[in-house]
Amino acid sequence: MAKPTVLLDHDGGVDDYLSVLLLMTMEHLHVLGVVVTPADCYIQPAIGATRKILDLVGRSEVPVAESTLRGLNPFPTLYRRDSYVIDHLPILNEGDVQARLVPESGQDFMVRVLREATEPVTLLITGPLTNLAFALDTAPEIESHIKELIWMGGALEVPGNVEKALESGQDGSAEWNAYWDPIAVDRVWKSSIPIVLCSLDITNTVPVTSEFVQRMGKQRRFPLSDFAGQCYALVIPQDYYFWDVLATAYLAHPEFYQLREVETAIVTTGRSQGRTKISPGGRTIQAMTQVDGDRFYAYILEQWAR
Repeated sequence: MAKPTVLLDHDGGVDDYLSVLLLMTMEHLHVLGVVVTPADCYIQPAIGATRKILDLVGRSEVPVAESTLRGLNPFPTLYRRDSYVIDHLPILNEGDVQARLVPESGQDFMVRVLREATEPVTLLITGPLTNLAFALDTAPEIESHIKELIWMGGALEVPGNVEKALESGQDGSAEWNAYWDPIAVDRVWKSSIPIVLCSLDITNTVPVTSEFVQRMGKQRRFPLSDFAGQCYALVIPQDYYFWDVLATAYLAHPEFYQLREVETAIVTTGRSQGRTKISPGGRTIQAMTQVDGDRFYAYILEQWAR
């Protein structure tokens, strides 16, 4: 029996790299490739870090593709520079890079992979939806090849994380992955792709705590835990959550999660640009609402104890 197929699109934040790490430990899945979007990162170190993580976890055969698309609202420089730190961690630089960077752009790679897919593909996107919107406009036939979209993005009934102080004129209702390119989110919402949303509503319930980082440290004899622990130590001074890792774990253990069907709409203009709101009569999606935190934390520690 063929393994379920997955295509990952991430945007180079610290939690994105840890999503790559977690996904590559899921032996029940066939990963078609990794697209890196130049949003919450600088693209060259983000590509470098992604390839080195694949090498670290013994998955150098998975191809990496660099998106050349840009969003409307850039991430702050302060956020993006973490990609340089991760790319320079000693544990990722003990040997020559083996994982392959494909010559085509990330958006073209996504189109090709979906066109050639012989089984329905699950899209795991932990950054903006720009590449998917491009792919749907470029090759509308690929929509029928997508089993579902699991997206870390949006904020339905909680405040967003686009800070008003940083983004003049934004009212604070948007989440960053949606705010970077709200037009793309709206395009995907106009498709018929089944959507499972991992929004701030649920990620706010799973913070990265000192206790967790210290538990990770107790198993640093394992290279994956050593790497993950270094990454989490970097962000522990901030209010940091298991955003992308939470979305990724759903692929392995959907039974950890509770979902509910909601009708939604995307705001593309004005002070609420990028807001993902509940809207009766709007686009129906499945939204993650609760997760068994103890089982989730235990699963991550188990997967990285190797």
